[in-house]
Amino acid sequence: MKRSQFLRASTAAAVFSGLPPSAFAGTTSGTGTPPLIYPPETYRELSPGIAGGTLRCSIQLDNATLDPHATFTTAWEWMGRILYDNLIYLDEYGNPTPWLATAWTISPDGKTYTFSLRDDVTFSDGAKFNAAAVLANFDHMISPAEKAPMAGTYLKPYVSGRIIDDYTFEATLNRPYAPFLNVLAQTFLAIVSPKAIAAHPRQLFGLHPVGSGPFVLESYAPQQSMVFVKRADYNWSPPLTQHKGPAYLDRLTFDIVPDASVRYFSLASGEYDFTPDIPPQAAPTIAAHPELSLTSRVRMGCPLRAVTFNVTAPPFDDVRVRRAAAISLDREGITQICGFGVFRPIANFLAENTPFYDNTFESQLAYDPAQANRLLDDAGWTGRDADGYRLKDGQRLSVVLPFTPTTASVPMLAEIQQEWRHIGLEVLIQAVPIGQLADQRLQGLYQIINGGVFHTNTPDALFFNYHSSQIPSYKQAGANTARLTDPELDSLLEQARESNDSALRKTLYSQAQKRLIELVPAVPFYDNQSVIAFNNKVQGIIYDTSHETPHFETLWLHPASRG
Repeated sequence: MKRSQFLRASTAAAVFSGLPPSAFAGTTSGTGTPPLIYPPETYRELSPGIAGGTLRCSIQLDNATLDPHATFTTAWEWMGRILYDNLIYLDEYGNPTPWLATAWTISPDGKTYTFSLRDDVTFSDGAKFNAAAVLANFDHMISPAEKAPMAGTYLKPYVSGRIIDDYTFEATLNRPYAPFLNVLAQTFLAIVSPKAIAAHPRQLFGLHPVGSGPFVLESYAPQQSMVFVKRADYNWSPPLTQHKGPAYLDRLTFDIVPDASVRYFSLASGEYDFTPDIPPQAAPTIAAHPELSLTSRVRMGCPLRAVTFNVTAPPFDDVRVRRAAAISLDREGITQICGFGVFRPIANFLAENTPFYDNTFESQLAYDPAQANRLLDDAGWTGRDADGYRLKDGQRLSVVLPFTPTTASVPMLAEIQQEWRHIGLEVLIQAVPIGQLADQRLQGLYQIINGGVFHTNTPDALFFNYHSSQIPSYKQAGANTARLTDPELDSLLEQARESNDSALRKTLYSQAQKRLIELVPAVPFYDNQSVIAFNNKVQGIIYDTSHETPHFETLWLHPASRG
């Protein structure tokens, strides 16, 4: 998909949100690229659908659990909306809006949130949604026994809850935490039945999930298939979606199909109607297929990092070497080769549709192999050996990049290896078992590592990726694999997550992005995107504002396709 094909709305549209346009806008003195804001109509049901039918879906992997508090996978971003609801929903500009919570107030010190709750919601096991259910869920998310990987991390500032009355709940935090409402909108913090929490230990709840969402689980065969059926009395979709009543589809079937080519050909043949796991190499063919469609939408948070440098280990403890490595990579070219036009190259540490994204400084990481060579010369790597690799004090500029094929793009790593060879940097790509890589990650026993992504629906993603408190260890599985400790950056990120002043947060996050581009702890490469493909008989697709994934209650099948 060409860059020009991505939908953009004017930054002037942001005047309709709680955040001013300046919260999103970068300045034109950088790349000149406007912030990515998708049109409001892509998040709303514009007309009612036709009820009935079964949607047949293929997916790459089993999520391994249907407990939202026990998972951290990308698949859960769309899967969670099938079974569950959340307290909060975001509008298209990242502002919190009502869902199961109808209103809220925040204390002057930013530590106490009081929620008014809907009084007409039930879970599929008959349990009532109320303040006691919210308290049970918050306690479940932070319970040491549950070890909730995402929910527990996002809810870490929460210390206690209080039931004021049946439909009023008070949450107390140990410090101000500006992203609190936003993270409550993510599927990882969905609300589950308190009755089911009490009845099932963690492992069993994951196999017998109970939510208040538009579908209920009919059957689950791990590593094979899942079947969901419509909940007939569902009537509490997020108001922003403008969907009323139950889902249109009677049934959703999901088959686990690990092979990417099989997922594509079975979609093209009509065996399946929909897949959220389309391989990028199939995108051009799908775009040309008269009966298929493909969409690719940027997720908020941090873009994919092609690689992350261990800033505590040679040679990447020298910022000149890190910068040289970063600017010697042709993002546009490699992304086109490896992403087949699906992905958007980016040279920033925040995704383009994340509030407070600022593109002012991105030109500093633009492709410039001549400058990269000068930086390596300045760093003392001036010699060359017979193979053309740089030398310093008789030592070759050589690094080992460990990876596992299931978690890394092998073609991308091969392209990076070739680009770095041109500036005299040797990269030895080493396949290792996933358990060994996890140990290396926790101990910091690497020079460079495949970067991955960190999706969250606030700019606080920068805190999780680069604050010194998030360095991985055996005590915590943090995301700061750069092992970066920078007091200036830490202070900016701490102030930003504790302030509810939009203007101040804009300034702080702009400074944080500038500081990260100065430090170059990783190589941001392309935006983290949600890519789905479907048969054109599938109608009513709207997107979730937190994850840019589809809502299943609004989907329907054109009657002509039902035979």
